[in-house]
Amino acid sequence: MVLLEFAMAPGGKGESVGAYVARILDVIDRSGVRYQLTPMGTILEGEWEPVFGVVKACFDELGRDCDRISLNLKMDWRRGAESRMESKIQRVEATLGRSMSKA
Repeated sequence: MVLLEFAMAPGGKGESVGAYVARILDVIDRSGVRYQLTPMGTILEGEWEPVFGVVKACFDELGRDCDRISLNLKMDWRRGAESRMESKIQRVEATLGRSMSKA
């Protein structure tokens, strides 16, 4: 199972790129892949092909009208493990004995 975090944005489109990020998030939401939006990127969880397919679809969406695209990506693969978006946080919170969310 892949746990992947990425941030993608166009270059040369000005200081605010929120409209472009919204287009990417629309692609992600419609994909059916489990995801979690964060202020600095998006986390995807699933099997290799669908997860990387979403990243490619996001790239293709921006590539329609962007001449430069920045992509930051980090990934962890673990055989058979599911629901890691939640379980990784739960293990840390259990160890510390408190919630780690201040939002």
